[in-house]
Amino acid sequence: MKNHLSLFIIFCMMALNVSAQKSRPNIVVILADDLGFSDLGAFGSEIHTPVLDKLAKQGLLMNQFYNAGRCCPSRAALLTGLYPHQAGVGDMVQNKGSEAYQGFLNSNCATIGELLKAGGYSTIVSGKWHIGLVPSAWAVNRGFEKSFTLQNNGSSYFNSKPLYNDGRTVNFLLNGKEVERQDTSLYLTQAITNFALKSLDEVKDRPNPFLLYVAYNAPHWPIQALPEDIARYKGKYLNGWDALRQQRYKKLLALGIIKKEWALSPRFESVKAWDTLSEQEKELWDTRMAIYAAMIDRMDAGIGQILNKIKQIKRDKNTLVVFLSDNGGSADEVKKWDYVTQKNGVPGSVNSIDSYEAPWGNASNTPFRLFKKNTHEGGISTPFIAYYPGVIKAGSRSNRPAHFIDLLPTLLEVSGLKYPEKFKGNQLKKLEGYSLVPVFKGKANNSRAALYWEHEGSRAIREKDWKLVAELNAPWELYNLKTDRTETHDLALKYPEQVKQMEKKYLAWAAKVGVRDWNKIK
Repeated sequence: MKNHLSLFIIFCMMALNVSAQKSRPNIVVILADDLGFSDLGAFGSEIHTPVLDKLAKQGLLMNQFYNAGRCCPSRAALLTGLYPHQAGVGDMVQNKGSEAYQGFLNSNCATIGELLKAGGYSTIVSGKWHIGLVPSAWAVNRGFEKSFTLQNNGSSYFNSKPLYNDGRTVNFLLNGKEVERQDTSLYLTQAITNFALKSLDEVKDRPNPFLLYVAYNAPHWPIQALPEDIARYKGKYLNGWDALRQQRYKKLLALGIIKKEWALSPRFESVKAWDTLSEQEKELWDTRMAIYAAMIDRMDAGIGQILNKIKQIKRDKNTLVVFLSDNGGSADEVKKWDYVTQKNGVPGSVNSIDSYEAPWGNASNTPFRLFKKNTHEGGISTPFIAYYPGVIKAGSRSNRPAHFIDLLPTLLEVSGLKYPEKFKGNQLKKLEGYSLVPVFKGKANNSRAALYWEHEGSRAIREKDWKLVAELNAPWELYNLKTDRTETHDLALKYPEQVKQMEKKYLAWAAKVGVRDWNKIK
């Protein structure tokens, strides 16, 4: 009788364990690279993104979600729940001589891969890593059991040949071992998708849930795309960036994503009026934007393949999907950079190195000002979509300010895990983010005192509806985002006391996280 009772107890415990495993959701985090606020159909774009648009329609769209201004800092914040400086990635992957700017993840932070893996999740990453070139910061050593990663900022979409001529290489790691991509028939976006699909097949029969982090390099320069994708957009941008900005602005208003009080920001100062260009110039610029749009189109198709795979392996009913972009659209002008390998072959092909530059970056960031690397809204505003059947109500919207630092605490809560004080013997820094689970459920999330940014001297603080912001070596600007999120009316001279109060809080935060004077650390 005792044996029967013991077996019964063991059976019940096993059943409860399986039930607990099943109740914990699978998690898919999808990150785009240099995608502007208005580059998805659900956020006002003309680009064909049916998969993401459907996710937005069936899930939650957040219209005041923030990144950290650039690729490396945003990725560090996303993975650790800390401000990038606290994780050691205050700038890029070069060591600038201090802990906050060492250029790789430190030992006082833990990634969502490490924490979920320790909590019983299968962990997969496919795509751009870019938070440290040293082995201790590699995905394989930071909690991801299956990994295909681009270690650097960018790559040709068709091979592994260097983009730069200053000695920097392009490194891809497959489960920690370097591999080369010389097969020009396989487009990088598809290679990233394929590894995700293969890995899902490999974990589909496991009883435990999975974390899949897909970090597409698209649409980061070099703008390269498949010919059939480019063909679908060629000629669609001959009306130019001025008309496109107006078109997207009107659609954003119609969708209710922006307020009518927020005026469309002026065309960026160095960008010419479209009507002043020659026909030859218009043709060149149309081609550039067509390639960029094609890259986003193909990424959306890859996301569709991943979601279909999750449905095929019968994990779709209990999977949280999050989509976001690491920073705003870019104004990079790679044709002017002497350290970039210049290739002037067929636009969009492996023999061309180009970018879509400030004119189209300005359109990508409609209705906001400035770009990637800046802490004005154009640089730090992210299109955010979350889909979680049974938890997030279809068609949900939220205008609550949130940030990349909120993702890790959110994923810990949905997975039933606690953030530890120590991990692998190291004291962890206290989380800066708040869980978005209340927002997912249509409730208010924990209110925070303020959000902060610093990137290469560009700096900002948002406190409720007030935002204080300045570029490198420039004076503070003050905006009331409730009535002017497009930052067109500087109120710094009108409210000097507000500037002083917020500057004091910013400086206290900067000292806390290790921000240094950018003029002195280059």
